[in-house]
Amino acid sequence: MAPGEGRVDRGQRASIKCQEPCVIWFTGLSGAGKSTLAEALERSLQAEGRHTYLLDGDRLRLGLNRDLGFSEHDRQENIRRAGEVAALMVDAGLVVLAAFISPFRADRDAVRQLLPGRFIEIFVDTPLNVCEARDPKGLYRRARAGQIKNFTGLDSPFEAPQAAELRFDTSACAVEEVVQQIHDYLRSHHAL
Repeated sequence: MAPGEGRVDRGQRASIKCQEPCVIWFTGLSGAGKSTLAEALERSLQAEGRHTYLLDGDRLRLGLNRDLGFSEHDRQENIRRAGEVAALMVDAGLVVLAAFISPFRADRDAVRQLLPGRFIEIFVDTPLNVCEARDPKGLYRRARAGQIKNFTGLDSPFEAPQAAELRFDTSACAVEEVVQQIHDYLRSHHAL
């Protein structure tokens, strides 16, 4: 038998799960609401019987990416690894929700290229002043005090997506409203 011949493929895995696997990639500043939206969307998809997995930047940095810091190179490697993991999960037939600051457009575009037709970018475009006021982990306060260098949105850039499929400002809409709009998008684009 030739290499790869007779293997179960993504289509077969997806067929068993009765869903179209994809990556829903949430990007935005710290405190923008990426994880909150991803968690709410995952609960909603699970309630519909969807097979999902949430990849969160904080969790990956505790394990798979614990050897990485926050230099530009390390941030790029963090997203590269996250993209590779997401691609494996899509191959397994899952709907993957990925919540990463992912500040560099080229890195997000590289993940999109790994997953042609299966990458949905959601820009959580919450204003910096709102993110900083929320500051759920105290990171902005520490960055402003000089304890954290190269903090995205302050002394390190965030390159906004140019062609995100969806964009939300969480200071202007409720989580439930956003989740419904994402569901509507997924249904209208045959992603579910």
